Amino acid sequence: MMNHDSYPDAYIRGILNTVKTIAMVGLSPKDNRPSYFAFKYLLERGYHMIPVNPGQAGREILGQKVYAKLADIPEPVDMVDIFRAAQYATGAGKEALARNPRPEGIWMQLGVRKDEAAKLAEEAGLKVVMNRCPKIEYGRLSSEIAWMGVNTRTLSSKKAQLSGRGIQRMSLNRTTLAGAATEAATRAEASEKDRP
Repeated sequence: MMNHDSYPDAYIRGILNTVKTIAMVGLSPKDNRPSYFAFKYLLERGYHMIPVNPGQAGREILGQKVYAKLADIPEPVDMVDIFRAAQYATGAGKEALARNPRPEGIWMQLGVRKDEAAKLAEEAGLKVVMNRCPKIEYGRLSSEIAWMGVNTRTLSSKKAQLSGRGIQRMSLNRTTLAGAATEAATRAEASEKDRP
């Protein structure tokens, strides 16, 4: 089992660079809730976001159809983001493991740590992150939050690559002091160099 007290930047970057579809369990429809902020942010960064909330099933949040449970989602999911209290993490993890195909990873939000759920997922070959927010990690690793004066531990003389329009949507294709670029980032950089 991985040490879940500290994650290498390369591990986090590798997950965020490879997943495309994220099911967020526990998304709130209230625009002042952290789950709503995180969902909206990741949606704006190009991830296919799927909300899971039994109380909102059949409705839409930010233009995305809400499902009651993970089993109801009719398409493959790369990562399950658990935005519920730790006591519900094992149940959500078991639901994720019951999917066919299984997701590549399970992510538990800030304040959510459940070693039992992590162990089950890792034994099944999934990557696990606990007590972290993918929104915050994306912002830190892309240097977006550096624009607000937050120390991201990112050191590079390269201009940040934009992801879409505007300086506030940077991509993860950068190397940090604590980790190396992933294969996806290396391929992206190589394809940029090949363009006329």
